Amino acid sequence: MTAVAGMLFATAAPANAYEPVNIVHTERVQAGPYGLTVGFSTWPLKAMQSLDFTFIPDGGIEDKSGTLAMLGPGGAQRRAQPLVRHPRKREVWGLDVRSLPQPGDWTLRFTVNGPAGSGTGELRSLPVLDQPGPPMGVSWAISTLPLIGLVVLVVVAWRRTRSRLRGGELPAIG
Repeated sequence: MTAVAGMLFATAAPANAYEPVNIVHTERVQAGPYGLTVGFSTWPLKAMQSLDFTFIPDGGIEDKSGTLAMLGPGGAQRRAQPLVRHPRKREVWGLDVRSLPQPGDWTLRFTVNGPAGSGTGELRSLPVLDQPGPPMGVSWAISTLPLIGLVVLVVVAWRRTRSRLRGGELPAIG
């Protein structure tokens, strides 16, 4: 019994651990006096595909703060957000399970504040490819087919049982 309890506790901890962030591609950005390594968990980037971003300033994130603004194709800017610790890689800044909504060339604008002052830098022309798989409309149309089939099945069953309940047919007694 003790051996079973020991095995249970020994195997439960690894099962509850977070999956590590695997960085497969990096880019360098100079934000004033601060060098910044931008990491991506998927490369090439595709629209509507979830991925992790990591932002690692030279010398670590201690005594530093910063903001990130994402500029989409055509110059559409998303609201600047503070750079915070990545939830699964606590020693760096990052975004967890984020996607870019449309294909095209994106720009990531960083502002970093620290002991050497403030600096701004941009990662320009970040290529984002088209969304993987079929277009969104086709995906939704295909995914609603089972629902349509269920509605048809319920309507047919309701019409058949409705006439029997009105007395159109006598129920079979066996």
